[in-house]
Amino acid sequence: MIGLQVDPHPDDGALERLWQAAWGNSGPASFQPILRRSLTHVGAYDGALLVGFVNVAWDGGMHAFILDTCVDPACRRQGIALRLLAQAAETARARGAAWLHVDFEPHLEPLYRRAGFGDTRAGLMRLV
Repeated sequence: MIGLQVDPHPDDGALERLWQAAWGNSGPASFQPILRRSLTHVGAYDGALLVGFVNVAWDGGMHAFILDTCVDPACRRQGIALRLLAQAAETARARGAAWLHVDFEPHLEPLYRRAGFGDTRAGLMRLV
């Protein structure tokens, strides 16, 4: 059974392994500065192995932002992403957030709709 942990602070090696499997790259040089600034983050674990992750950034007030939702491809289609998102929303609410934002690519729309996110208009500017 895959278990969830709130704010597990996984080490860089665990996150790099998951990033490589899920995104095809190792991610940032270190995840630790990101985790320290987050409102919360949630890890999905198969025993001691990190197989899913979501980060919740925030503005220090009422707005929180879902970032980096990922699940190891070997563990997909088991509802892990939906569980991660539900736990992230519950924890963000408990920590004072009133709004939870997410941006996603079109192919991920069914996931985020099932997770309870409504349709909004937004803008995006690529900086690099």
